[in-house]
Amino acid sequence: MYESGELIINPEYQRLFRWTPGSQSRLIETLILELPVPPIFLMETEENVYELIDGLQRISSYLNFRGLLRSENPSPPLMLEDCDIVQELNGHTYKTLPVPLVRRLKRNFIRAEVLRKENNPRLRYYMFKRLNSGGSPLEPQEVRNCTIRLLDPEFNNILLKLAGTDDFKYCTSTVPDAQVEKRYNEELVLRFFAFRNSGAAYKHEVGDFLTEFMEAASAPEGVPDAVFSKERDEGAFLKTFRVLKAAAETVPEAVGNRVFGSVSAVGKIRGQFAVYHFEGLALGVQSILDRLDPDDSAQMAKLGQRILEIKQDPRLRDHTGGGKNTASAYKARLAFFTSELSKILA
Repeated sequence: MYESGELIINPEYQRLFRWTPGSQSRLIETLILELPVPPIFLMETEENVYELIDGLQRISSYLNFRGLLRSENPSPPLMLEDCDIVQELNGHTYKTLPVPLVRRLKRNFIRAEVLRKENNPRLRYYMFKRLNSGGSPLEPQEVRNCTIRLLDPEFNNILLKLAGTDDFKYCTSTVPDAQVEKRYNEELVLRFFAFRNSGAAYKHEVGDFLTEFMEAASAPEGVPDAVFSKERDEGAFLKTFRVLKAAAETVPEAVGNRVFGSVSAVGKIRGQFAVYHFEGLALGVQSILDRLDPDDSAQMAKLGQRILEIKQDPRLRDHTGGGKNTASAYKARLAFFTSELSKILA
C-alpha cells in the first residue's frame, strides 16, 4: 500500500521520524520474535486512501529496514544494531537476513485501527490529540501541526508558508537551528496572529492559549473573520516584518537581524532571540502599521533609531525579564512598546 500510494505518511509527519537506529532495530527484532506490538491508527481520506496518524516510528522503522522509506534526505537502509534479545541479528540488513527470518518478518502483522472518512473531523482531531498528548517528546507546535490539520489544514499551511518568507526569516534569524527544526518559527507566526486578534482573551498558560486559537482558526465549519481573515491578517503579517526588516537594516551594526535579540546589562543587543521582544515589537507596531511605508527610507531610519532607543531604555527590563508571561505582564509590555513606537509619528 505504501509503495502504490494507498498508504500515506504525510510529509509533515515524516519530519518527526526520530527513532535512533537502535530503537528501530529493536522493533525489527520484536517483529521477528513475534512479540506483541501496539496497534497503529489510520484515517481514511475522501479518495479512499489511508493516512497514517499514529504509528509513525514503527511503520517508518520497518520501511527503513526494507529500504523503502522515501525521505527528503535519503540514507542507506537500516543495519540492525543494539538488538539485545537475539544479538546475532546485529550487523544484518534486510538483504543479508536469513530467508526464514525474512519470511517470518513479512508474514507478521500489526493491528490497524481505521477511522473512516464518514467520521466527523473533530472526532478524528481529538482522537489524534489524545493519542499524542501523554509522554510525547514532541514540542507543542509539532503536535499542533499534526493534530490540528485534521480539523482543517488551511490555517496550518498558512503558518508554514509565512514562516518561510524572507523578511520574517531575516528578523528571526537568531532563533537557534534546533528550535527551527522543532517548528518554533511556525509557533511564532501563530503567536503573532493569536495575540494580534485575540490578545484580550489571553489569561494564563500561553501554550493552551495558542492551541485554542489555532483550533478556532482551523474550524472545519468555518472561521469567523474576527478570529482570522486570510486576506487581512496575511497582509498585516507581511507588512509588519517587511517594515521591521527595513527599519532594522538602517542601523545594521546596532540592530540588523538581531531586531528581536535580548539586551545585555550595558544596553548592547545580543544575538540571543527574545520572545518578549518579538511580541513587543511585532505587536506594538500594529497601531501605526497603516501609517508606515517600508519604502520611505527616512521614516524607516527613524523607526530603526526608535527600536534601538527602546532596547536601550532601562524600563525595558520591567517588561521583558523572567516570569513575564502573565496576562497583566503581556498587557503592560504591549502598552509600553505601542506607546514608544508611536512616538515616531509625533
